[in-house]
Amino acid sequence: MPSTLVLASLVAYAIARLPGWPGRVLFAVFAAGLAVPAQAVMIPQYLQFDRLGLRDSLTGLMLINVVVTLPVAVFILAGFLRTLPTELYEAAELDGAGPWTAFRRVAVPLPAPSLAATAIYLFVMHWNDLLYPLLFIDDPAKRTLPLALLDFTGEYLTDYPLLFTGVVVASTPMVIAYALLQRHFIAGITAGAVKG
Repeated sequence: MPSTLVLASLVAYAIARLPGWPGRVLFAVFAAGLAVPAQAVMIPQYLQFDRLGLRDSLTGLMLINVVVTLPVAVFILAGFLRTLPTELYEAAELDGAGPWTAFRRVAVPLPAPSLAATAIYLFVMHWNDLLYPLLFIDDPAKRTLPLALLDFTGEYLTDYPLLFTGVVVASTPMVIAYALLQRHFIAGITAGAVKG
């Protein structure tokens, strides 16, 4: 998730700062990624990852999660960064800041609520992902928590007490993350709703 957030913030910054058609084309490329259903590209992804030796590895699973969630993270962050006044970047440039310094000092601190909302959204998507681990992971030692919860269900018998205990354990980190970032999350989803 942190790698997705870093990449998405860099791409969103480029989209917000590129003047004219290059920024619009870059945004359209990532928006097009939202239009393609994940199920439509799973077979090519599986074959490519198998060819590269990344299937049945946590590195491959992490990489596929970044690829799948990057378009939505870019979409959210670019929408917020486009609302920032260009005068802020111009003031940073007048103070001698280059593109990287402007990114670190302007484009990262100001959209903190939007970054927090995106981080929670990505965390929930990655933590609850069952489809890609089910497709890519064969080794029982590398299974994710949602995939391990399938062990408590059988064809003829389901161990409900263990299953519900596993669900509570699996959902605890998400509840803690939301409780810690709730203020930022609410500010992120309401950012831009009211004109100042």
